[in-house]
Amino acid sequence: MASADQLGFSFRPADRRVWKVRDLVAAVRTHIEREYSDTWVEGEISNFRAHDSGHLYFTLKDENSQLSAVMFRSQAKLLRFRPDNGMQVVVRGRITIYEDRGQLQISAEYLEPKGAGALQIAFEQVKAKLEAEGLFDSARKKPIPTLPRRIGIITSPQAAALRDILNILERRHHSANILIFPAQVQGEAAQVELISGIRYFNRSRSVDVIIVARGGGSAEDLAAFNHEGLARTVAASEIPVVSAVGHETDFTIIDFVADLRAPTPSAAAELVIRARQEVDEQLEGLHHRLGNALRYHLLMARQKLTELAQHGAFARMTDALNRRQQKLDDLKHRLERAERTILEQHRRRFEMAAAAVRHYDVRRMLAGTRQEIEARMAAIAAAIRNLLLQRRSQADQLSGQLEALSPLAILERGYALVFDSSGRLLKDAMQVNIGDEISARLARGGITATVKRKNV
Repeated sequence: MASADQLGFSFRPADRRVWKVRDLVAAVRTHIEREYSDTWVEGEISNFRAHDSGHLYFTLKDENSQLSAVMFRSQAKLLRFRPDNGMQVVVRGRITIYEDRGQLQISAEYLEPKGAGALQIAFEQVKAKLEAEGLFDSARKKPIPTLPRRIGIITSPQAAALRDILNILERRHHSANILIFPAQVQGEAAQVELISGIRYFNRSRSVDVIIVARGGGSAEDLAAFNHEGLARTVAASEIPVVSAVGHETDFTIIDFVADLRAPTPSAAAELVIRARQEVDEQLEGLHHRLGNALRYHLLMARQKLTELAQHGAFARMTDALNRRQQKLDDLKHRLERAERTILEQHRRRFEMAAAAVRHYDVRRMLAGTRQEIEARMAAIAAAIRNLLLQRRSQADQLSGQLEALSPLAILERGYALVFDSSGRLLKDAMQVNIGDEISARLARGGITATVKRKNV
């Protein structure tokens, strides 16, 4: 059988490139991302999952294929609506490969529903959710106070709606106090500032009613007033809230949760405060009717009094009243005298009781007891100090005795401890031989020597 070389084929390792899996996937991902860096894809959402991190994961599918998709938190928080399974959407993003699984996916940067706009879907989703929770029920809405003394307005200081409201309030009830909380009424920061305004007025309790106002605009311009967080803040407000957003045909979420919806900002001012002239006219009418009624009753009472004064029974009644008055004065005098006598008796009894109690003055008894306790504590402290001094003296004596018996003290007097080469203490010259190595322990340090002579 012929070999490969004989047949003219040569398989050398240098003719082929063997990829590592991750390197190959990375190379393909780089190529795909370069070719499909900005791609629009249409499909139906399935397997939707919103992770706690804020990222959104789902699958785009049609009749024949499917594509994994991910939208990271930075883009997901900009969505005007909440995606859900079964929703037809158009996705704009970058085609890439998830390297850990070698899976093709689209990293979505923009998402919009197919057909109805994103803002309309977001509006319907929030409206259905809050309505199911009962936030639109009329039973939970608070009445608007009549002739409020202080009115809070949350809107843009440059808005024409603010000028309209101020003109109406000045014309109808110039004595009302107005507090304005400046806030953006469109854009990403609008809902945050509107929420801050409602919470500020609820904390400070500085107004009787709140008006949230903005002029008309497109759905995008009014999007901030459809924010779920703003709607819940309006519903939770303990101060009545009037929604005055847009024109009469414009409806936002806070229109449904507010305590009163005004078709325009100007109408809100008219609804919040009744015309001062109307109130003045009503007061004037009531004052006139009350005066007429009082004059009529006084006239009738005077006529009846005149008739009674001319009757004989009236004179007898006057005499009887005078006698009763005299008797009342006499009883009052006797009562006052008896009261003074009783008070004087109680005063004397109190003084006698106070004198008796002074003999058993608790404070003096406590002072004597405190002095006795302090004297005993001083005696105990002195005894303890004496005992400590005795124990310290005994300890010093014992320490001196121990020092006298210490081998180190003996060495300090010029003596030394001599050991043989194995470390045994030498007590007899017979224990070593000439030429043996010995060591000596001195008071400070030691020496080593060789035996040259011994005296027995």
